[in-house]
Amino acid sequence: MKVIILAGGSGTRLWPLSRTNFPKQFLKLKNMDKSIFQLTIERSLKLTDLSQIYFVTSKDYKFFISGQMEEMGLAPVMENILLEPEPKNTLPAIYYAVHEILKQGDDMVLVLPSDHMVKDVDKFVACVQSGVYAAEEYLITYGIVPTYPETGFGYIKPGKKIDGGFLVEKFKEKPVYPTAVEYMKSGYLWNSGMFLFETKLFMEELHQHNPQIIKSFSHKQIEHVYKDIASISIDYGLMERSSRVAVVPFDASWNDFGSFDAFYDEYLNNKDRYGNVFFNNEIMINARNNLVYSDSDKAVAVAGVNDLIVIDQKDALLICHKNDSQKVSDIVMRLKERGDSRVDNYITEYRPWGSFTILDKGDSYKTKRISVLPGKMLSYQMHYHRNEHWIVINGTASVIIDGIESLLHNGDSIFIKAGSKHRLVNSGKITLSVIEVQLGSYLEEDDVERFEDAYGR
Repeated sequence: MKVIILAGGSGTRLWPLSRTNFPKQFLKLKNMDKSIFQLTIERSLKLTDLSQIYFVTSKDYKFFISGQMEEMGLAPVMENILLEPEPKNTLPAIYYAVHEILKQGDDMVLVLPSDHMVKDVDKFVACVQSGVYAAEEYLITYGIVPTYPETGFGYIKPGKKIDGGFLVEKFKEKPVYPTAVEYMKSGYLWNSGMFLFETKLFMEELHQHNPQIIKSFSHKQIEHVYKDIASISIDYGLMERSSRVAVVPFDASWNDFGSFDAFYDEYLNNKDRYGNVFFNNEIMINARNNLVYSDSDKAVAVAGVNDLIVIDQKDALLICHKNDSQKVSDIVMRLKERGDSRVDNYITEYRPWGSFTILDKGDSYKTKRISVLPGKMLSYQMHYHRNEHWIVINGTASVIIDGIESLLHNGDSIFIKAGSKHRLVNSGKITLSVIEVQLGSYLEEDDVERFEDAYGR
């Protein structure tokens, strides 16, 4: 079995936790020692080995994919990381991977989004495998047995029973609340976005219902493919058009983290007797059914309010009613229209070598904490408009300035003048932490000229 993991989404409905340059699938949320993406890989490895897993993602997330696998002790198969030049929805992404898989011959393929949470992995494996027999004749979609009338998911109406599942009678759009209640009473299933199919059948149905997708991939360069290809979901572009589609009920504990409603449901163990979900020492007085999530140690108090979502980040604060959690993407759109960079970037930004966090900044200075993973290095680079002062606070740093190497330990510091070529290297076995103070007239990230880079940037 091959597995396709779709990892290109930006997760706008979870802003400000999820940002364009560090979306929700790569987050490690409270009480989690692995990211949502890493947990998806773990589940996939119960079904196949790493060499059989394909990742379809944005070109901007390539090093998140490989870095998070390395963090798990896995050696990334780089040719299986397929980079989309631009997002074109799920059907082009899935076909991109199928196109590569077919170079090795026909196979059974499981498609998984990278932002789902499944608590019972054994049950997940059993549910997936229960669809294998039916996948010999049908394109399989997995339908989640609803636990409440959700308005943020599409629904599937099961029809005639077959071995392992049901024929799909209808796909339904995201409903309003009263309709969602009726769907739940009538035995409809949530549309999970997980699929299973034989590549031969998938190609037959795609040839019949959306041959333009296949034709677009006649280009040799993926940039040309994505310039011409339509942006369309697999639901609209294939599943709703085909008569050979079946649904397999999926009743393992499942959550897609598509909104803060789903986020609230994932953390019921953090709920007090009044239905409030919180993670630190927040004070709740005369308050019910609120979600409070803060990434700092500040004192947070909530009094006299019900059904609120409060998401506190160092650079952004979201407060909304739970009934309006689907409208967070509208907030993101407003911020984009204003050119607000906090849609895309958090104060912590991730790089192939590690990450940096902005601690403070002004018109002519910026202070960062730089974390370099073991065995990693920054590019050999130069800045035109700023000087930099590095202070090592953890680990041992190898610093190269204009070809001269120095070894720095805890408490040591070094000064780099504007115009000097320089590089920071962590040759040790623990994460290197450095405080960087920038001083100059221009302090943005594009003031850099790279001379050597291990990551091909």
